[in-house]
Amino acid sequence: MNITKRIQSQDIVSMPERYRATLFNSLSGFKSLALIGTKNAEGRTNISVFNSIVHIGANPPLLGMVFRPDTVRRHTLENILEEKQYTINHVHRSMLPMAHQASAKFDDDSSEFTECGFTEEYTSSGTAPYVKESVIKLMMHYRMHVPIPLNGTIFLIGEIIEAIIPESYLQEDGYVDLQKAGTLTVAGLDAYFSTELIDRYAYARPGVLPHSLANRREQSS
Repeated sequence: MNITKRIQSQDIVSMPERYRATLFNSLSGFKSLALIGTKNAEGRTNISVFNSIVHIGANPPLLGMVFRPDTVRRHTLENILEEKQYTINHVHRSMLPMAHQASAKFDDDSSEFTECGFTEEYTSSGTAPYVKESVIKLMMHYRMHVPIPLNGTIFLIGEIIEAIIPESYLQEDGYVDLQKAGTLTVAGLDAYFSTELIDRYAYARPGVLPHSLANRREQSS
């Protein structure tokens, strides 16, 4: 018999800090996983692991992400606010476990590219470093950030100014096949998962029954 646990506000207050962080990071469900690449004014590069990236809009193409309270130095945030550019790099199976290692607190003079064995890559679209080992990657331009007084976090929004996607993963209707690309997802802070497509459905309209796009594509191929 599966016993259900009921957690209420008074239970949350008394939880050990790390237990509480692990619990509520995983309760929100599966999240996007990426390495954020930045460079400061002195040319020192940085990588951070993020699991809070969300779609904001498509015109212009905006993505948001959450930064934790600045109780310690946040090199990624400092670099973005200073240089106004950063990259978002999907994480794939071959990049584990060193992508996880990038979350370690390295010295200010160290670069996670060197410490974790990743390769810097650059294009003419910006000065921020891509992670060469990543298959799908985005160049971002800083647009704005909003402090959240409730807990001291910061919500930052950037605009996609370049997307690098292998053509074999990009379908005719614009859908990016993340499963085929091998993009991983994460639950909590340290549990990584591969994905499996169940189905894609046509745009939902009142009075029209859902119908599969994935199955129709398979039948026509």
